[in-house]
Amino acid sequence: MFSCKTIAFIYLSESSSQFCHKVPIFLFHSVPFLSLGALNFWSVNVHQRKFQNLLKGTQIVKQKKASIVDILKQSNSILPHVVLASTIMALVYPPSFTWFTSRYYAPALGFLMFAVGVNSSEKDFIEAFKRPDAIFTGYVGQFVVKPLLGYIFGIIAVTVFGLPTPLGAGIMLVSCVSGAQLSNYATFLTDPPLAPLSIVMTSLSTATAVFVTPMLSLLLIGKRLPVDVVGMVSSILQIVIAPITAGLLLNRLFPRLCEAMRPFLPPLSVLDTACCVGAPLAININSVLSPFGLTVSLLIVAFHLSAFIAGYFLSGSLFHKAPDVKALQRTLSFETGMQSSLLALALANRFFQDPLVSVPPAISTVIMSLMGFALVMIWAKKKE
Repeated sequence: MFSCKTIAFIYLSESSSQFCHKVPIFLFHSVPFLSLGALNFWSVNVHQRKFQNLLKGTQIVKQKKASIVDILKQSNSILPHVVLASTIMALVYPPSFTWFTSRYYAPALGFLMFAVGVNSSEKDFIEAFKRPDAIFTGYVGQFVVKPLLGYIFGIIAVTVFGLPTPLGAGIMLVSCVSGAQLSNYATFLTDPPLAPLSIVMTSLSTATAVFVTPMLSLLLIGKRLPVDVVGMVSSILQIVIAPITAGLLLNRLFPRLCEAMRPFLPPLSVLDTACCVGAPLAININSVLSPFGLTVSLLIVAFHLSAFIAGYFLSGSLFHKAPDVKALQRTLSFETGMQSSLLALALANRFFQDPLVSVPPAISTVIMSLMGFALVMIWAKKKE
């Protein structure tokens, strides 16, 4: 029988662990038939608590790993800030980007397309080809709407602001080139399902630019530009087709490897984009800081802003009944407002004797990227 003093120390609770915590040790000595079982129960409970602590530690480690992965995945959200910082750095200290010469542009842009490929599937591209009306609208925005805007702002530069004619020609030249691969990446950041559609549009404009760009330059500027057809085709293969195909194949054949890679692609893509923006500005800093630099910059801003707006509202009026009309508007806005200014810069340096022609393309490279990724940030926040 239990003595009253002994029973007074026994506290019954709903859980066994709480019971075990409340039982004093000397109880087991005062009640012989309880000692062995109770001590065994006490030992089991101690091991149970150790196991629970181990589980808690594992959960903390997993939470830390998850938080690191989340941080890596969300790196794209700081892209506009990084682009702005790289622009300021290129202006303040050009040598920080001058090492990133033109030979790195193709691999850098190719890496962005590889990242898009890893995060896409072949079904996405099949679906993109099922929307020929959207593809055609993007093509019209690229080679009809934008050249008209370029011609208008080129005329304004010469007649209203009294700028030299070569600067007006440079603005027109910017409007004659094909779409920019950065527009595909911008679409991927805002509307991932439509990234394949953007890639198809840009690839089509790039492939036909070998014929269309010389015709437009002759029509608007009065100078026929002998664009390198072989070089353009090679550029498409290196920058668009090969990297995306590699990403799609890797995603299909090695899905676990792609899953492990995906958290690291956003921060690497941010650094990649920063170099693609800062380098042209740093290399062409003298042109940008020329006496005409500020006026040309304002005209380039107005040109790109008009192109972004035109693409947005043109697609809105044509596809207002589409279920994804807003996503289409954003995609076609990027496609119309962003173009391959690097190609325009290369054509200006190669085929025009006057160095002033290269000033608008050099400024456009930076302005286009800043405005495009600023829209990425604005539209991404609105979607949230």
